[in-house]
Amino acid sequence: MKVTVVGAGAVGASCAEYIAIKDFASEVTLIDIKEGFAEGKAMDLMQTASLMGFDTKISGATNDYSKTAGSEVAVITSGIPRKPGMTREELIGINAGIVKSVVASLVEHSPNVIIIVVSNPMDTMAYLAHKSSGLPKNRIIGMGGALDSARFKFRLAEALGCPQSDVDGMVIGGHSDTGMVPLIEKAVRNSIVVSEFLSDERMQQVVEDTKVGGATLTKLLGTSAWYAPGAAVSSMVQAIACDTKKMFPCSALLEGEYGLNDLSIGVPCIIGENGIEKIVEIELSEAEMTKLHTSAEGVKKTNALLG
Repeated sequence: MKVTVVGAGAVGASCAEYIAIKDFASEVTLIDIKEGFAEGKAMDLMQTASLMGFDTKISGATNDYSKTAGSEVAVITSGIPRKPGMTREELIGINAGIVKSVVASLVEHSPNVIIIVVSNPMDTMAYLAHKSSGLPKNRIIGMGGALDSARFKFRLAEALGCPQSDVDGMVIGGHSDTGMVPLIEKAVRNSIVVSEFLSDERMQQVVEDTKVGGATLTKLLGTSAWYAPGAAVSSMVQAIACDTKKMFPCSALLEGEYGLNDLSIGVPCIIGENGIEKIVEIELSEAEMTKLHTSAEGVKKTNALLG
């Protein structure tokens, strides 16, 4: 399988690194607008191959989308990252133009490509990719829920004082500090609901810490995080490449599911060789459904800024 990663910055390079290390792709192509940048990142990563034991070929190109031809999956990380104090929504003016152009270039050279959108505001950028590309809805996927859920499980394990392999939980809704809906009532430790171990106050703290997970890292790092986003993307690409039918919460175009229409927002999806194989409608409590619909209204307001 050939995978293209657009944007060779910290997130894009981490995507390429994790995909290569897992050794399920035959080729990864990095694309960036900065002269020589993608080529340099690709060379640096290739010089780890003998040390890390992978055979994936990594190459780079400066804004030459002919090098992406034949890609089965493409990851869009390009755009400006968040700075401390910025919301994801504030990035829309610049990133919308970038994403629309990138999608057109990718589809021109790889008409059967499955696109994973990482650029923020992620749900709106995924929606833009749907509207501008004309691709079937199963072939545009927003990454956010996979990352948010990983951060949720980190916070759950922290609160429980247990390994992360002991916990499971999911975040649905918009990929924003106010739009995330961590499903705390459904979170479990080895199949036992976490309410058996944690107080209501501690569970609510886990929820709030999860929702500001990206902002917390941006404040500490001075820019957006990259390791966990790269890992989240690599897991989704692997699910496509290996047709694992793994369930991820991710931003999908809804057409009536959960009572929502004409927007991309995070919901549970089965990911396989065709991209989104199925949108899974789980039973939500009245409170959870209300939060999801409130989140959807926020996403629609951001979508409206696309003009």
